[in-house]
Amino acid sequence: MKKFEWPANNPVATPRYRLVKETDSIVDSIIDQFVSRATIGKAKYGCDLDRTDLELIDYINHALEEHMDAILYLQKAKKILEERGEKVKK
Repeated sequence: MKKFEWPANNPVATPRYRLVKETDSIVDSIIDQFVSRATIGKAKYGCDLDRTDLELIDYINHALEEHMDAILYLQKAKKILEERGEKVKK
């Protein structure tokens, strides 16, 4: 994955930082992933969740689509476990 770099000549794009208390490895990993995902999304789509061009129903539809994808990934992971002969509750 290519590391995102802010444009040097754009003062608006200067990153801001905040301190986040370390908790445990799982929570810390999730926080890092959220920050990374937001940075990549901003670079890829040119906007973030502060955008104002979408209606509430658009956010609902985006969330529904993302959750449908998640269910597909979970079902695939379950199938892989079953194919490996691991016990999986039905």
